[in-house]
Amino acid sequence: MRSYRELFRTPEFTPLFLTASVQVAAQTVGGLGLATLVFRSTGSPFLSSLALFGPALAQLAGAATLLSAADRLPPRTALAGSALLFALATLLQAVPGLPLGAAFGILLLQGLVGSVAGGVRYGLLDEILDREGYVLGRSVLNMAVGLCQIGGFACGGLLIALLSPRGTLLVSAALHLAAVLTARLGLARRAPRAAGRASVAETWRTNARLWSPRPRRHVYLALWIPNGLIVGCESLFVPYAPERAGLLFACGALGMLAGDTAVGRLAPAARRGRLAHPLQLLLAAPFLLFAADPGLPVAVAAVTVSAVGYSASLLFQERLMALAPDEPAGHTLGLHASGMLAFQGLSAALAGAVAEFTGPGPAMAVLAAGSLTASAALALTGRPTSGPRPASRTAPRRTARASRRSTRRARNQGP
Repeated sequence: MRSYRELFRTPEFTPLFLTASVQVAAQTVGGLGLATLVFRSTGSPFLSSLALFGPALAQLAGAATLLSAADRLPPRTALAGSALLFALATLLQAVPGLPLGAAFGILLLQGLVGSVAGGVRYGLLDEILDREGYVLGRSVLNMAVGLCQIGGFACGGLLIALLSPRGTLLVSAALHLAAVLTARLGLARRAPRAAGRASVAETWRTNARLWSPRPRRHVYLALWIPNGLIVGCESLFVPYAPERAGLLFACGALGMLAGDTAVGRLAPAARRGRLAHPLQLLLAAPFLLFAADPGLPVAVAAVTVSAVGYSASLLFQERLMALAPDEPAGHTLGLHASGMLAFQGLSAALAGAVAEFTGPGPAMAVLAAGSLTASAALALTGRPTSGPRPASRTAPRRTARASRRSTRRARNQGP
């Protein structure tokens, strides 16, 4: 699969794409509305930042306790149900007079649910697409996430001005309900990918099994640390250029779009594996320029070039699935997604703390240096790879997947 036309003609990919996109937009709009509401009531930058990044941090707790449910729930029911829970939670956050503790308790619940929903979503993507289409499909979802976040922040700011923060939360809840309908009407009924009951003990066992082999551990660290530190750099765009932060975010989205397009659509499969670590070095290196507090033109160029390096995540995700052919896909990818979001939230907090002492520009350079160091260390200690999955692993996995699909088609006909 080498074209977007083929991708969107694949059954169920379009409704999955729309469901994910609408939910990202809803969470972005709602997070901005809640952060503004918290800041206006408390005057605390820390609490407002926690309101924005709280669900991402809570996903780490979900990954440690609930992630085994990602492969043990029917995908359509899980995605529609999680979107409905997000809608109800957002409506509660809009209630006037809601205590601050209750608002953050709801955020914790959203993070726990989000950790499972992420595993379900990416496990379903792995099931819908074959190996040749997975990188292209994931690149499209990544692009959608970036664009919906930028659009969500822009629209959220406008909605706050027009409707108030509580009105913005109501719009977010409506978007979550739209995601419920898209998932319910667009996705086919499927059986869970794994049998048995979900439990905390099973989550721990699977996490330990996924984390134990050194090659898989190396890939997880490569997916979490270098990228998370650069997201910390981006969290300082507002204090660095208050009047032009939107431009920097937009340029970052443009660079990410270019990188994901090049890797997902144009990079030959036989050479993709060699690009992963160089792309991560590209992700961090341009931010070293911020040590000198450059002007806006240099900052825009640096951010745009840097964001191309985010496409390394596609290659590490492909490598992760190659190293876990017999593991539940939802749990494997859910652990990646939850760890990544949690590390991004921690990096944003770290960036803010460093910036208190150094200023935004030098703080970005410090985190970029940390990202470069981590990327170089992972490149030196990781096993080299020259291409996609080995045939000995790919063939059994594809055969098993085809068998599961045939069984599910026979058992799960109907909308």
